[in-house]
Amino acid sequence: MREIENVGNLELTKISKWARENKVRFNEKKLKTMLMSRRKRKERGEVEVYSKNKLLRQVKTRKYLGIIDKKLTFREHIKQATDKCRKLRFALSKSAKLNWGLSHKALKTLYTGGIQPLLLYGAPVWQKQ
Repeated sequence: MREIENVGNLELTKISKWARENKVRFNEKKLKTMLMSRRKRKERGEVEVYSKNKLLRQVKTRKYLGIIDKKLTFREHIKQATDKCRKLRFALSKSAKLNWGLSHKALKTLYTGGIQPLLLYGAPVWQKQ
């Protein structure tokens, strides 16, 4: 674990130096650390990585473009997309009655603009090759 911390701190120092030289600033409040692995570790699960002498908070899941977690799976992304789609579907079904409501064309536009992008977001990353 010590080696992971050393490498993480060294790389973060390099990134900070590059950012200063290129006049790029990072939002310090958003900097977090996450140990990513597919195997279960027997040693402690916390790592100490610092940015500007401040310990970065370690998290178990992190939205990286909204699709990845510490086990390199997409469960959280799929759960969130499912919840959003369920809410949109409910709203659409309330608007789509046989005798009144939105037309088929309007519903299709809402589907292709609202639900479909949620379902397809990140698909090239998480689909099996």
